[in-house]
Amino acid sequence: MTDETQPSPPAEKQGEHRIKYHREVALLRSDLIRLGAMVIETIPQGTEILLSGSLTGAQALVDKDDEIDSLSISVEERTYSLMARQAPIAGELRHLIAVTKLTAELERSADLMVNITKAARRMYGDDLTPQIRGLVKQMSDEAHKLMRLAIDAYADEDESLAAALDDIDDELDQLNRDMIEAIFAAAASGAVQLQGAVQLALIARYYERIGDHAVNIGDRVRYMISGWLPEEAGAIRAQKRMQIAEDEA
Repeated sequence: MTDETQPSPPAEKQGEHRIKYHREVALLRSDLIRLGAMVIETIPQGTEILLSGSLTGAQALVDKDDEIDSLSISVEERTYSLMARQAPIAGELRHLIAVTKLTAELERSADLMVNITKAARRMYGDDLTPQIRGLVKQMSDEAHKLMRLAIDAYADEDESLAAALDDIDDELDQLNRDMIEAIFAAAASGAVQLQGAVQLALIARYYERIGDHAVNIGDRVRYMISGWLPEEAGAIRAQKRMQIAEDEA
């Protein structure tokens, strides 16, 4: 007689697959958090290169971006492989989809810091006014804070923190506007030349975009936890407009 208390071979095999799946997901999660930490580190590093006027660390930051690209590719490819092999559902699938989205947001944020470093090269030897230097530092600090909070929201699965990122980003948006005004004033007084003014405006935009990427990460964390998407509000409004149009026709 078969001992019914012993699991059947298919059940044992399925259990092994699930254990392996959870192990791989845990490793993906760990690598994504590590990727986030690497990106967060580039923000003060790139800012120091810009404000110090020393390009000594510029190549090191570019090299670090290559490492970030490599890890991003690894995380993304392993995520797609898990989706294909394990056919996850519900919350598991949302988590893997979120991982691919977060990876892209982080990789692009690192690229923006490389852009700031390249702008610093183009501005080599230019003096920055005290006001502009102060605004650059503030924008860097805010971008750094936003990205750190975004990764914390993912690591802790904190939906409240993820939702708050959009409001926290308002400060960085205001600093961007202040920076543009300061650039115009410096250019008008002759303290900054046209080429330098253009580069500074781009730099301000790069910091502001990093904040946007942090907000996007927060949105994807909310999706991962509850299935909520920021596009849903717009979709609902569009459906209501279509319904009203149909009723009036």
